[in-house]
Amino acid sequence: MAAAGNAPSPNAIAQSFALSNMVPQDPVNNQKVWNKVEQDTRKYVMRAAGDVFVFSGPLFDAGHGTVGRNNVYVPTRLFKLVYDQTSKRAWAYVLPNNAEARLGRPMPYRDFVQQTGWKLLEGLEVR
Repeated sequence: MAAAGNAPSPNAIAQSFALSNMVPQDPVNNQKVWNKVEQDTRKYVMRAAGDVFVFSGPLFDAGHGTVGRNNVYVPTRLFKLVYDQTSKRAWAYVLPNNAEARLGRPMPYRDFVQQTGWKLLEGLEVR
């Protein structure tokens, strides 16, 4: 789920539209709330003092749907986890994959781990 807006070249932009880089996403969500998360993250990364690592992906809760004749799973939620290596700060957005999703404050890393069970920064110092 690397955003085309983060791509450094026309070739990289084109590659961002590969099926391996996408999930079925509500179009209103993608164009509004998720776009805002991506823009805000991009702005933060551009002004950060050092390396910033960004993880994005789908979450599939019980009862998730499917689309198409191949029954592609539709995520119930989407996440973006940001880790600033210099400040050792980490935060995440976990948003429903629907048109009603609203952007609130990001959650601390510990809450992300509690919600998802994913310890993506295990072994790193997180303040």
